[in-house]
Amino acid sequence: MKIGILGTGIVGQTIGSKLIHLGNEVMLGARTDNNEKAIEWTKQNGAKASHGTFAQSAAFGNILFNCTSGTASLAALNLAGKENLNGKILIDVANPLDFSKGMPPTLSICNTDSLGEQIQKLFTELKVVKALNTMNCKLMVEPSLLKSDHDVFMCGNNEDAKSEVALMLKEWFGWKTVIDLGDITAARGMEMILPLWLRLMGTLKTPTFNFKIVR
Repeated sequence: MKIGILGTGIVGQTIGSKLIHLGNEVMLGARTDNNEKAIEWTKQNGAKASHGTFAQSAAFGNILFNCTSGTASLAALNLAGKENLNGKILIDVANPLDFSKGMPPTLSICNTDSLGEQIQKLFTELKVVKALNTMNCKLMVEPSLLKSDHDVFMCGNNEDAKSEVALMLKEWFGWKTVIDLGDITAARGMEMILPLWLRLMGTLKTPTFNFKIVR
């Protein structure tokens, strides 16, 4: 499968490398086609790896991942272009974390709105599925790093898209429990987990942990 990843940071690179390991073709997208991080990642990941602009990556992928910084996601998607996004599934991994006042960051969108919702409102033909945003990127693609079973959340308006993403999370990344929280408004709660996650990381002195819903 051809997969476009918007964003060249550690999250995008980690997801991209895993997807290539599984046999997919992956293009990392950035503002420009000469992004140094994307060039280096491409060199390290072989013939199935490539890089380009946001628009080129969006056009390339049958499925897309938004791994940009949350405060820059809408601008990145605008650069990607509606013509390259419409009708596709976008797995939105980003969180609207504002680091302008230092650490810990605050959420630039919360309570009555979310980044996931804003993306869906702006790109109505895009099938936005919020997922994987509540954990460290290594766990996203390798949940077995934790010995105990743990959960990944998702939400979105399109039921078929969510079914496809859930299957991908299970078959490609090895997730056992995918909890569907409903429509895209559930992204509010998923994104608002981040302040708690950051506090836990500081307390536990590690990013390698996750949430488990016990019933």
